[in-house]
Amino acid sequence: MSSSNASVFSINRRTALTSCAMSLSGLAMRGLLHAEATSQASSESGRRRFDMKPRDAHFRPKARAVIQLFQNGGPSQMDLFDPKPELDRQAGKPHPGEVETFQLGNKNIIFPTQFEIKPHGQCGMNFGSPLPHMASLADQWCMIRSMYTVNNNHPFAISMFQSGKPFFGYPALGSWITYGLGSENQDLPGYIVLRDPAGYNTSGKAVWSSGWMPALYQGTEFNSGGNAVHYLHPSQKRAAGAQKRSLELLSRLNRKHAEMHPGELELDARIQNFELAARMQLAAGDILDVSGETAATREMYGLDNAKTAGYGMRCLMARRLVESGVRYVQVFPPLKPSFQPWDSHGSLKSGISTIASMVDQPTGALIRDLRQRGLLDEVIVMWTGEFGRIPITEGADGRDHNRNAFTTLMAGGGFKPGYTHGATDDFGYKSIEDRVSVPDLHATILHQLGIDHTKLSFLHKGRQERLTDPEVTGAHVVRPLLG
Repeated sequence: MSSSNASVFSINRRTALTSCAMSLSGLAMRGLLHAEATSQASSESGRRRFDMKPRDAHFRPKARAVIQLFQNGGPSQMDLFDPKPELDRQAGKPHPGEVETFQLGNKNIIFPTQFEIKPHGQCGMNFGSPLPHMASLADQWCMIRSMYTVNNNHPFAISMFQSGKPFFGYPALGSWITYGLGSENQDLPGYIVLRDPAGYNTSGKAVWSSGWMPALYQGTEFNSGGNAVHYLHPSQKRAAGAQKRSLELLSRLNRKHAEMHPGELELDARIQNFELAARMQLAAGDILDVSGETAATREMYGLDNAKTAGYGMRCLMARRLVESGVRYVQVFPPLKPSFQPWDSHGSLKSGISTIASMVDQPTGALIRDLRQRGLLDEVIVMWTGEFGRIPITEGADGRDHNRNAFTTLMAGGGFKPGYTHGATDDFGYKSIEDRVSVPDLHATILHQLGIDHTKLSFLHKGRQERLTDPEVTGAHVVRPLLG
């Protein structure tokens, strides 16, 4: 190496990054910090490199992208989707069997259904009165009324639904999907998170972690206002061309370092994080520009109504993102009235009415918008919480957590429209017919994306890790859910 080249390369890469004043928080810097932790997993996985380039599925897919509308807190299935006349007939009486509870203060007294639930659409799918917009699309939904999970504590149940494990530190569903398939848009992350700008819901950033996978596959937060990505642009105005020159210098340093250390897969992922962040400076801003959307579209999503505007913008952004080739988009509900907005321990009727009035119209708009644009057939939309509620009272007017039964709604992506799957007992407490576990649902979603869940693995610390762990959970594709 010549002395001139040596002097150039003697510049510390960390110093060069700092001098760029880019503060690529989130995506790029997390890649730096996480790379060492994933080096073993990277070297063992058998991949030549980690990237977001599109990869072939195991078989022909029915869908290419997923939008998860996560309703954390646990929507009450017997008040919204699963009518149980027995709750009304025996209201005020003791429940005839044992009911597992989570909180203190529960009374073994049957609590009646708090809303009218009636059939909608040609299929006769049942919806409660707080969800009229979603109900009007009954013939587009696939309703799973026999879901169950393994834990009735919010953090563990959320982790189970997102990662297939009830503990933190494992890759999220979106991470597995982008690891397996990459993304169709190389200027945006493959896995994007849209949360309430006011803060984080339960479990915070752990919900979209890539665990021990390279940080390239974790969820990247986009804002629904202002700069699309946190700290993506310099905090202070810089001279014309300065940013470009800084990026070019950093790219040369990265490439030189890569040449000197061939085969370091975590370094490849780190460099790709930086390069993706640079590309996002141009691409991400376009996602927030809704000026081209029609007045009718804005009205449909509720953007001109303070109650629905925030969630409506996130749903509209989700549509724009999958339309642009993003593989997985995760949308979170408003923080108010609580960071667990569907958690109905007390004042169930008013609480559900409040949160439903914020998310119902935008959810319906998303389904309609995808359908009219010809995207619903190729995009899976999932509306779900982490668990359900119990049939007895907590205090006087609430329901405790229930891991034994909850309802999940699917639409598009080859899921059978207008179909209701499974059943619970007479009180809505336990799933008893055609039960669907969380790993079963994961396996089915992967199947629609063209992935055999038994073949998608990542070698970590000598073990072939899987999202579904079929040897442990017995996960299987639920074929009756598919059209």
